[in-house]
Amino acid sequence: MTTAAAVNPVLRVAPAAPAEAAAYFRASLVFHADVSDVAAVLSAGGDPGFVVLDSRSTESWEQGHVPGAVHLPTAQIAEQAERLLDRSVPVVTYCWGPGCNGATRAALALAELGYQVKEMLGGFEYWVREGFEYETWEGRDRRDADPLTAPVDAEDCGC
Repeated sequence: MTTAAAVNPVLRVAPAAPAEAAAYFRASLVFHADVSDVAAVLSAGGDPGFVVLDSRSTESWEQGHVPGAVHLPTAQIAEQAERLLDRSVPVVTYCWGPGCNGATRAALALAELGYQVKEMLGGFEYWVREGFEYETWEGRDRRDADPLTAPVDAEDCGC
């Protein structure tokens, strides 16, 4: 006789105990920021309490970036971070999107230099897909929100 857990790929490895799960998910939030949350804070005006850092190449930056972001490619962090960033202000890094670990590498480089840092999940791809304004060398632009990534008829996703 086989048990349901033995054939169920979701439950083949049992879920963590609630306390362990809470610790894991709390830790995840310490390291990550959501595109929608970053956009909401930036659009509210005033001092957001953090700086957004685009860690992509100059060509990528010119193709489009988060308005107000600091451009600092990952390869240049060690030599330029101190000139461009204030160690007392947390940094939120981003790169292209979920298929790219450039923001993770940038966050690691900054953390090793003593900066408080979070990674913006979804990167520039989800910034644009969720319909937020972005800048290019030609000026500001915005695309309609992708209904698979953002609510079409609501201010936020409610999560």
